[in-house]
Amino acid sequence: MRSQKVTFSNSEGQKLSGIIDFPLIGQPKCFAIFAHCFTCSKNLKAVDNISSALTLTGVAVLRFDFTGLGQSDGEFADTNFSSNLSDLKSAYDFLSEQYESPKMMIGHSLGGAAVLHISGQLEAVQAVITIAAPADPEHVKHLFSDGGKEIDAKGEAEVNIGGRPFVLRKQFLEDIGQRDSSQVIKELGKALLIVHSPQDMIVEIANAAEIYDAAMHPKSFITLDGADHLMTNAEDSTYVGSIISPWAKRYVDFDEEKNLAPEGEVWTRLSGKDFVTEITAGRHQMVADEPEGSGGTDLGPSPYGYLLSALGACTAMTLRMYASYKKLDLKEVEVRLTHDKVHVNDGEQTESSNGKIDQIKRTIRIEGELSEQERKRLIEIADKCPVHKTFTGKPQIITEEVN
Repeated sequence: MRSQKVTFSNSEGQKLSGIIDFPLIGQPKCFAIFAHCFTCSKNLKAVDNISSALTLTGVAVLRFDFTGLGQSDGEFADTNFSSNLSDLKSAYDFLSEQYESPKMMIGHSLGGAAVLHISGQLEAVQAVITIAAPADPEHVKHLFSDGGKEIDAKGEAEVNIGGRPFVLRKQFLEDIGQRDSSQVIKELGKALLIVHSPQDMIVEIANAAEIYDAAMHPKSFITLDGADHLMTNAEDSTYVGSIISPWAKRYVDFDEEKNLAPEGEVWTRLSGKDFVTEITAGRHQMVADEPEGSGGTDLGPSPYGYLLSALGACTAMTLRMYASYKKLDLKEVEVRLTHDKVHVNDGEQTESSNGKIDQIKRTIRIEGELSEQERKRLIEIADKCPVHKTFTGKPQIITEEVN
């Protein structure tokens, strides 16, 4: 993904710090806003992983620090749940004015409660996704070991969240106590996806059931089995990011004409220090990477993996076309391929090859009521597939630099 730092003002004129993560290639199919957890920031690794996974599907994501957190202006102690909702509305207005109105709202933990409470007021939003969200923002009260007696007596109290001290004032608790969450969820009027872990020790799984019961259809629930509240295991947050777009496409108007390459072109783009490369072929998005043993993160096939995939797919399609033309009973084709560097014969060694050549081994399994002669002919036809001919025909590759 490619990221752009942005700032925008909240309702009090304070500057909020944000990042918009864009797909590497083309224009976004839609925009989303991510609301982080209570006292977290936009830079939480789990948020980054979810956003990265979404950009691979053509979605641009705005993640920002609420007032008084991260790099945003203001004092956290002066905020309340209403100010969080106001910040989300400011983020929605910013995207609407500068880019386009977001169609998805995603919230983690208390951020999930916030998107539930604000999304019904945001006309363009079509889908809401909550992750480990409390059914009611009053869940925050469990942070007080004394049940809130100190905050009642002094008007404020210090709480320890994630190993860091924060001051909460009485007005925060008074504000969340005025809300009827079940009615808000019932009247949401948006498609809803609830993601929650049964092992969440901070916001119990019962909260997901309460949200689901209160919501009207369309609504969905996906269990994030084994994950902790902050999704410290990268696989958990990456999984969450990967399931949102496939689910949302049933309810959200994705602009499929954006974020695609012209017919006959393939676009690739790499950004950052790792090997993750996004690929767009027509309207199809893919990702290439290197295995972990080669310094990559194994998020997708390697370039050679795609090379072999092209040959394997072309081989199978060519056999299907030939069998259809000849009316052969070809039921299934399985092609397996490997690539290696092998030593050439002594008489064939060259200085440029360093004594080795590329070798691709292809094995083909054919199923169907076929004679030996028909099977032999199909294997011969495999060498006539267009990609095979490209490999063996010494294609000319012209490389040019563009600005």
